[in-house]
Amino acid sequence: LAGQSADIFTLLWRIPHQQPVGADGCSLASGVTVVLGLQSLQGSNPNNVSRTITRLIIHPNYNSNDNDIALLQLSSPVNFTNYISPVCLSATNSTFYSGVNTWVTGWGNIGSGVSLPAPQTLQEVQVPIVGNRRCKCSYGASSITDNMVCAGLLEGGKDSCQGDSGGPLVIKQNNRWIQAGVVSFGIGCALPNFPGVYTRVSQYQTWINTQITSNQPGFIAFTSNGTDSDLSVSCPGVDGADVLLPLEVLADDGSQEAEGLHRGHRGVTEDDRGEGGWGLPEVHCHLHCLQSIKLQVVSAAL
Repeated sequence: LAGQSADIFTLLWRIPHQQPVGADGCSLASGVTVVLGLQSLQGSNPNNVSRTITRLIIHPNYNSNDNDIALLQLSSPVNFTNYISPVCLSATNSTFYSGVNTWVTGWGNIGSGVSLPAPQTLQEVQVPIVGNRRCKCSYGASSITDNMVCAGLLEGGKDSCQGDSGGPLVIKQNNRWIQAGVVSFGIGCALPNFPGVYTRVSQYQTWINTQITSNQPGFIAFTSNGTDSDLSVSCPGVDGADVLLPLEVLADDGSQEAEGLHRGHRGVTEDDRGEGGWGLPEVHCHLHCLQSIKLQVVSAAL
């Protein structure tokens, strides 16, 4: 939300070889097709490549509140091109301090209930990291775990949204782009004090490496400079008492509906999960993490 069209030459990737990473909140059915090198959902995309999904590996501790991550195995390897390239994954010892800028991309809604207009070109938006302590002050202490990272403007206005689920949150270091997160959940889209919540990729390096026995992805530690201002944040939710969240939010049609915290971003119900073409995968990078590029492009068709 509040993003801009992504330049395919500066923002390209999502699936490397055969094992992309995605949010587990999007269930998969047999026959799902992943399209790589896709910039727009409509019109001609001469540089795209399609693969089917042959295997889904859900994190063993996944539930609707935590460990929102899965691995998808493609039917065959993918050759990297100027339009399809891998990204590095954040290593276990990565640090993401408050205020560090990140980028998130997707074909999701550009406002609450407002679909991306034709030709539905991939969008990008820059959002700063919001520390977990501050994020807990908004969502409640028990809602934000160490397996999550938050990003967005506290004043609102920029965010991922419905249809962006499973998309990559990336960050730049020494001319390399590193995936820090996977779009997971949020309350509404770009609401004040409710940044987007992402699966923290660095927490899963060991698990990913145990599942991928050959051609393992490249992990790089992202190091934040200075001191993390989030360490000084204090509120009832952080200090022990839960923050009271609104039990209802406005649905896209202006009515009230019970709030569910799983992205599509809004007051999300079970039927909303995976809206926007399954919001499929994320990415890895192999050995030599590519430089001077950001995100790629993936969509899935049933």
